[in-house]
Amino acid sequence: MQYTLRAPAHLHTSINLPASKSISNRALIINALAGGTCSLQNLSDCDDTNVLVAALRDMPDVIDVKASGSSLRFLAAYLSMMPGTHILTGSERIRHRPMKPLVDALRYLGADIEYINQEGFAPLMINGRELEGGRVEVDASVSSQITSALLLIGPALKNGLELVLQGNIVSRSYIDLTLHIMHDFGMQADWTDYNVIATPHQTYRPHSFIVENDWSASSYWYEMMALSDDIDNEIQLTGLMDGSRQGDSVVRYLFSMLGVKTTFEHTEHGEPTTVTLRKMRTRLPRLDYDFVNQPDLAQTFVVCCAGMGIPFHFKGLSTLKVKETDRIEALITEMRKLGFVIENINDCEIRWQGERCQPTMRPIDTYDDHRMALSFAPLCFKFPGLRINAPFVVSKSYPVFWHHLGQAGFNIQISPDPESGGE
Repeated sequence: MQYTLRAPAHLHTSINLPASKSISNRALIINALAGGTCSLQNLSDCDDTNVLVAALRDMPDVIDVKASGSSLRFLAAYLSMMPGTHILTGSERIRHRPMKPLVDALRYLGADIEYINQEGFAPLMINGRELEGGRVEVDASVSSQITSALLLIGPALKNGLELVLQGNIVSRSYIDLTLHIMHDFGMQADWTDYNVIATPHQTYRPHSFIVENDWSASSYWYEMMALSDDIDNEIQLTGLMDGSRQGDSVVRYLFSMLGVKTTFEHTEHGEPTTVTLRKMRTRLPRLDYDFVNQPDLAQTFVVCCAGMGIPFHFKGLSTLKVKETDRIEALITEMRKLGFVIENINDCEIRWQGERCQPTMRPIDTYDDHRMALSFAPLCFKFPGLRINAPFVVSKSYPVFWHHLGQAGFNIQISPDPESGGE
């Protein structure tokens, strides 16, 4: 399937953003550890959360997490301490996501986990058993999901958990998000040093919990506002929090440098509210930023800055090589189709100095990566008739994205992919 996109002349819309899958998946593991006694409201309806809901509900012998990295890591830790034997697997790309630091740490804690095929990667055979807990070191340079997976089960371990993070800690904001959610369920779990987190043995309290909407999803609407030309445009986004613990809430500050103003409706402290986006007339001439704590925003800002003609130098992107696709190479390839020459520096930095080449305007490929479709779609403001292949990949995190674009006045023409013969 291929979509051809044309942006509206004016943007004046209200969008009910999807719930955060990052918060949903953490809350689901906590609820399982609490015996399913918690009331979870506003759970995400995306693929990543649905596979975890089904796995925890049905607990089949073979659990296929499809393309959900967080489900893979969280379930590996959870199943290691639950009675029974399970095989944990996923899509081809998921079977190339690094698991060794997590498996090594779980084995040190007493887990019985075997690699079925390739050492260091799923599928895994997990024989659940009671784990003693205690002090363990883990490589924190690979993925924050590994750290979060261990933290979530920490209170349920017989001796609690003292987690020592080794190497360059990536996506620290997601680790803090995990701790914040654990606090909401009554847990003591805190940093005791710059690289050490400790949680004693405790019992998760039954709790009514409302999942906040997704700041990551908001970034694409910020991008639309930045790329649009009408100074009178206005977008309202519901269900976000001022002071959110979601790392990607930094978009409000980053986009203020690209000419987008954020206004929060007043509510009681800590409650979700409506955010209004408007255009400002000033913006920075270039943007340099280290995305080590928000790597999922990198595609949005690479595409947006280039589309606005703003040179950039982005660092802290080493984890992009092992996401849903090699996001660095995917960005370089697809941006060249539109005439932008993006530079890869040591597989951990991306730079654009304004270099251009002859555009081919070939359709944008999405590489089974939801964020490729989501971040490129707003470029139709600058490239009317922009074409995107395999657009349904957005179901991984934002299944109603195309519906929301239609609601906002975008024209979407649907056709089979002429190169693949359609889906």
